Amino acid sequence: MEQRIGSSSQPLEGAGFDPAFIPGLTSPASARTEEDGPEKEPEVAEAEEAAPEPEEQDTASSSSEPEEEDAAGDGPVFEASDRRARIVADHRGVRLCLDDQECEFRWDEIGAVETETARFGKRYTVTVHTPDRRWYPIEIEAPARSRFAEWDARLDAVLDAYFEDGAAESAEQDAEKEAD
Repeated sequence: MEQRIGSSSQPLEGAGFDPAFIPGLTSPASARTEEDGPEKEPEVAEAEEAAPEPEEQDTASSSSEPEEEDAAGDGPVFEASDRRARIVADHRGVRLCLDDQECEFRWDEIGAVETETARFGKRYTVTVHTPDRRWYPIEIEAPARSRFAEWDARLDAVLDAYFEDGAAESAEQDAEKEAD
């Protein structure tokens, strides 16, 4: 009599175990391995050899970006960071970074920017609100509580320069109507 060593159950396949199993997104992993036999390996080797060329192109494109930023970004800039989090607000918008996650908001995507300081401790919270009722908070640990006033002033200067508030626009329109 023949006996098998190991489990007699077959591995499960499906979206719960393999996200690539969902039809339309990609083919199942088991089908990909059969189709991608030894024919695909030379293409991988060619792609690895060609990899240094795009890096050279990236350095060329990154060297042209600062020139564009300098030309358009002569206004105020707010930047604050700690060991994990970073916020930058400039002519392009507001960028929030936490560890390896980043999000960027253009000025036309922002409904409001709110700041808050902790009653105790050294945490400075900046929350970006969008018009579709979503908010994105980020906490930055300040080196000292005295930095809060400086950061508020610098962030206000950036918001005054770049953020177009709907109330400010309506006030300008009202002033124009009164002048007529």
